[in-house]
Order: sequence, then structure tokens, then C-alpha cells
Amino acid sequence: GQRRQFDLHGGDLSKLEIHPNVWAGIGLVRGGVGTALVGSYEEVADRIVEYHKLGIDAFIMSGYPHLEEAYWFGEGVMPILRERGYLPALEGGPTKVFSFR
Repeated sequence: GQRRQFDLHGGDLSKLEIHPNVWAGIGLVRGGVGTALVGSYEEVADRIVEYHKLGIDAFIMSGYPHLEEAYWFGEGVMPILRERGYLPALEGGPTKVFSFR
């Protein structure tokens, strides 16, 4: 894993951003995943929409620390996706509560 990561960047860590807001260096700081969506709420939502338009309709999302990243995504990215029509409206009207459906 880490050897392959080094081969990708050859010591130049800027080469690990393989697409806007897509970073392939996450394996250098934690195990498990190979790439990560990084950036602001808007930037992450933009990348998800971009992938969706390419035909990807399911994502396996994780973050570290797990609970904090779940809240970051649920409170920041999901409302943007919902406003853009990529997620259904929450039942019961406007609320700060979010759903991982």
C-alpha cells in the first residue's frame, strides 16, 4: 500500500491530488481506504454530483474520526445534496435533524 502510494507521488505530495478534491494520500495517514473526497461542504457535494452524473449511484463513505465525520457530512454535505434535488426532502418539514437514508 504505502509503496504504491510513494510510486504515485515520488516524494511530491501535491501529485496525490488526482482530481479536484480527490486525494490519494489518505493511506499515508490511516489504513483502509485508498482515496478521499476532501474540501468544503460545497466542494464535496460538487464531486458527488459529478460522479452521479457519470452514472455512479452509490457511495461507501467513511471518515476519521468516524462520529465527527458522520456529523460533518450529515450536517454540511447532505443538506446541499438535498437542496439540489439529489436526496429526498426530510419528512416533517424544515428541521436541523438529518437522515442517512
